[in-house]
Amino acid sequence: MEYQFDLVGKIGSMALIRREDRDIDYNIFSRLGSELKPGMIWVTSGAAEIGRLDYIKRTGCELTGTDNDVKADYASQGQSILMQNYRQFIPQEYGVRQLLVEHTHFNDPEKREYIRKLLIRAAQQKTVPIVNYNDPVSDEEIRKMELAIRRQHGDDVVECVDNDETAAVIAGLVKAKTLVMMTSTEGIYQNPADPSTLVRDVTGKTVGELEVAVRKLQSNCVGASRAGANGARAKLEFALKSARQGTTVIIGHARHRLSDLVSGRVACTRIGVEA
Repeated sequence: MEYQFDLVGKIGSMALIRREDRDIDYNIFSRLGSELKPGMIWVTSGAAEIGRLDYIKRTGCELTGTDNDVKADYASQGQSILMQNYRQFIPQEYGVRQLLVEHTHFNDPEKREYIRKLLIRAAQQKTVPIVNYNDPVSDEEIRKMELAIRRQHGDDVVECVDNDETAAVIAGLVKAKTLVMMTSTEGIYQNPADPSTLVRDVTGKTVGELEVAVRKLQSNCVGASRAGANGARAKLEFALKSARQGTTVIIGHARHRLSDLVSGRVACTRIGVEA
C-alpha cells in the first residue's frame, strides 16, 4: 500500500528571524519543532539569511562579491545552524534527516522517484525529513542554461530556487493531503496594505473555478518581503499547482501553531477545490 503523507510544510526565511534583533527567532523553532513528527515533510528556507546574520555577528561586516557567490557562502555557513536548531527542538525520540535538493533532482524521473522513496522510508523509520534547496552548490548561470535546454525540448521544468516551489513539488510527489506555507503574514490579502482584507478561502467547485479565483487574487499581489523573494503572486501560483493535484494549501503566519493553521483555528488563507 502507498504511504499517505498528511502534511508537507514550508517556512520562509523572514519567519525564522527577529529582524529588529538581527537574530534567529528561537521561539519559532521551539513551537514548530514540538509539532513536527514522522509522516510530515518539512521544507525550510533560512540558510542564507541565518548564515548572513552569523557572519555579521562574528566579523562585524557583510561579505562582498557577486550575488551568487555571496549567497552560496552565506548558505553554506547557515545550513549547519539551521539544522542544529531543528534537531534541538524536534522531540528526541524522532530522527531528523537533512535532504538538500536541486532542480535537476525533480526534472529527472529516476532521481524524482529516488527522492520519493527516500521520503517514504523516513516516515516509516520514525524520522522527520528537513528539506532545503542546495544553494551552496547552485550556480545561477549553469542552472538557467540547463533549464533553457529542457524547455527547448518541450519539457515542463521545475526550478525549485524558491522553496515555495520546492514544497509544492514535494507535496505533489508524495500526494500530500495538506501543504502548509508558513510566512511572516497572516496569508494573502486583497490589499496588502490593509490587514482587514485577508482572504480566508480561495476555492472553487472545480479546478477551473479555483484557477479563476486564484488569477483574480493574483492581480492584487505586488512586492515581496525581501530582495530575491518572489512574493505572494508566485506563492499563489505554486499553491494552485498543488491544489490542482488534490492538496489543500494553507498560507499563514509562522507565529501560529502548525496544528492551529491546519484546523482553521487561526486566521489564514486556505486554497483548494471544494469537497
